[in-house]
Amino acid sequence: MSKPAPPMSDRIMSRVRAKGRGWVFTPRHFIDFGTRGAVDMALSRLAKAGHIRRIDRGIYDYPRQHKKLGSLSPDSDRLAAALAVQSGESLALSGATAANKLGLSTQVPAKASYVVSGHSRTRQAGGRSIALRHSRTPILENAAESANAIMQALAYLGKGQVDADMIARFASRISDKDMKALLQARPAMSGWMGDVVLKIEGARHG
Repeated sequence: MSKPAPPMSDRIMSRVRAKGRGWVFTPRHFIDFGTRGAVDMALSRLAKAGHIRRIDRGIYDYPRQHKKLGSLSPDSDRLAAALAVQSGESLALSGATAANKLGLSTQVPAKASYVVSGHSRTRQAGGRSIALRHSRTPILENAAESANAIMQALAYLGKGQVDADMIARFASRISDKDMKALLQARPAMSGWMGDVVLKIEGARHG
């Protein structure tokens, strides 16, 4: 006889522990385990038992711990990613944040901001305020953060600000997989951005 499946709570905690401290998640992350109602009940029990923390409606985390401060606030990037999963949207760093992370702008945003495929809004969760703005630039599905960061940074910098040095920087930072994703997304981009993507591809092989 085959062994019965472990209780849902055990299966959820197994996945949570595998992701590690600091992971932020929603019931959607466990929908392969059973019905939404059963997942919700299991998460609620785990939160009440103190194994995980409920930080907003439908949003939980496996908080990082500090010896003196106790449970720490969730990381902004992980919280934003969970909010996007909750609403079924695509997410990327905002243009200003992306340009700064790529070393293309010395302007440091006051706080990390994000763009989504859905509508603009601000969410309060886990003691943080997360600004989500609708992206006018396509957000690539199944592509790494670096590919979408390049897209958003290009849109933020503008056509006249992208020179050969920036193209070389982009080319040195992007993987073959992400380059392929950018090339495939060219039809959805503005013409000048599509041309820049071709120049990045050329610089990688030049």
